[in-house]
Amino acid sequence: MAATEPEPRPVPGGTAAADRPLFRVDEVGVRFGGLVALDGVSLAVAPGEVHGVIGPNGAGKTTLFNVCCGFVRPSTGSLSWRGEPVRDLRPHHLARMGVARTLQGVGLFRGLTVLENVMVGADRHRRAGFGSALLALRRSDRDERALRERASAALTELGAETYADRLPGSLPYPVQKRVSLARALAGDPQMLLLDEPASGLGADDMAELGDRIRSLSSRMAVVLVEHHMDLVMGVCDRITVLDFGRVVASGTPDQVRDDPAVIDAYLGEAAR
Repeated sequence: MAATEPEPRPVPGGTAAADRPLFRVDEVGVRFGGLVALDGVSLAVAPGEVHGVIGPNGAGKTTLFNVCCGFVRPSTGSLSWRGEPVRDLRPHHLARMGVARTLQGVGLFRGLTVLENVMVGADRHRRAGFGSALLALRRSDRDERALRERASAALTELGAETYADRLPGSLPYPVQKRVSLARALAGDPQMLLLDEPASGLGADDMAELGDRIRSLSSRMAVVLVEHHMDLVMGVCDRITVLDFGRVVASGTPDQVRDDPAVIDAYLGEAAR
């Protein structure tokens, strides 16, 4: 049987970006009982784009992120990936699609070393099946070495290679955040979903994170859900602003910064 050719990967800035978004959310609504968490929310993420999602507390940012990750099933609307509808999305589907995510915390496995944690993120590149691993066949050994190399490269990229043999709980929180990001990058995703990656970071670590996110756009799209406005305005190409579960503004950082609806949303946050 002839090998199946890999699906072509979108090239940032190429025709794929102009022809269609990499990922779309169309008129998505989410209800929890009588509470409307999202109401007709849409966004489109182009290849190689850093797309920010911001809004006051309770605006629906986390719910939207959970819809994109498959944690929450929308009541209405649709999702699409590379122009094809995505139905019944679940978190375990993401890696196969070419999507990686980080959560608000670090989400690392405390019983595994840093390197082993990052290897989990590279698992979609494993070629040997369960049977080969169980029988310790040569192909499984090659797979293991390849995953270790991927994981080591991701740690080196983020300056965390010296912690490879440590347990996550023994590391400072900013280093744990870097390890969490390395795990996501080890899978070589086409789109990276980041949920408040700057939480718990100081000014220097946040500036480093901003540089890192900006550099990632050369090889993947990034969706950034964040409440640190300086970070969002500094790294994003486009921003979608939510308030009370609805999109109140969308555009470039300059367009969003001076939008009256955005100013009203943030000025009104204290009154809530």
